[in-house]
Amino acid sequence: MLAGGATAAVRPAGSMTAMDLIRHLRFFVAVADEGHFGRAATALDMTQPPLSQGLRRLERFLGVELVHRTPHGAVLTSAGRQLLPRSRLLVDDAGQLLAESQRIAQARGDVHWGAAGPVPDPLVTACVTALRSSAGAGATVSTTVGSTVDLLGSLRAGLCDVAVIEHPALVDGVEAGPVVKIPRRLVVPSDHRSATAERPTFRMLADLTFAHPPRAANPPAYDTVLDLLRERGLDVRVHTARDDRAVLAAVAAGTSFGLTAVTPSPTPGVAWLKMAPQALALRVRVAGRPEARSHMAALDRVLYRERLR
Repeated sequence: MLAGGATAAVRPAGSMTAMDLIRHLRFFVAVADEGHFGRAATALDMTQPPLSQGLRRLERFLGVELVHRTPHGAVLTSAGRQLLPRSRLLVDDAGQLLAESQRIAQARGDVHWGAAGPVPDPLVTACVTALRSSAGAGATVSTTVGSTVDLLGSLRAGLCDVAVIEHPALVDGVEAGPVVKIPRRLVVPSDHRSATAERPTFRMLADLTFAHPPRAANPPAYDTVLDLLRERGLDVRVHTARDDRAVLAAVAAGTSFGLTAVTPSPTPGVAWLKMAPQALALRVRVAGRPEARSHMAALDRVLYRERLR
């Protein structure tokens, strides 16, 4: 996000990080070069919808229309023609910066990796241990815990080598391994009727809100969970809880239920229910850059072991 003082121009709605800006400028340059959204998406090894959405977001952020969309292709506007040379310079400079940083990191054997927020702590530490072994003696392993959307952005931008992300997710532009199910349980207030019911049902939870990370963290996975609950007769109101700690706090407050891959343990105010374990399991997969395949394989082995617990 751009910072500025009192005299800075007001940006249009829709903030953007510096990393997002470079990525979306790359979309713009590709469309300008190809003159067609479909061919630009192919050149970027992605599908057309996220490319078109990304370009529209860039236009909203910049406050100008860059491309006329016609039945025969894409035509640059006057603003697009004026901004293309500077955009190309920024994209090229970013590429050179990333190439140099990767050269330095690879020379040392360092690994930059990430884990999605719902991934439980023991699995994160197991992944770090596997990456240390994969990287070799003297290498460092740096960990980022964030949303699946942000981690995929870091992978595409070259700021991250490999990540364990939620499934489903849009994995255009990165390599992705097999999907693995991690056990996940419902957590409810310990004094709620479902906590002591002999056969608890999803409809019993109708008086509670659903504590869950925000949709922006990974829209496909968010929508999938809500669809699963609706299929079981539960149309929920969502209470935003960014991580497992926030989920458990909302549950202990007596107002919410949630899902967590944290291993069940005695927790004041919280009861753990095992309901529809296959349907509600946390689905994860390894995503990475082509040059990080050995690290991806190491993490795939960790996830395979985890699914057996």
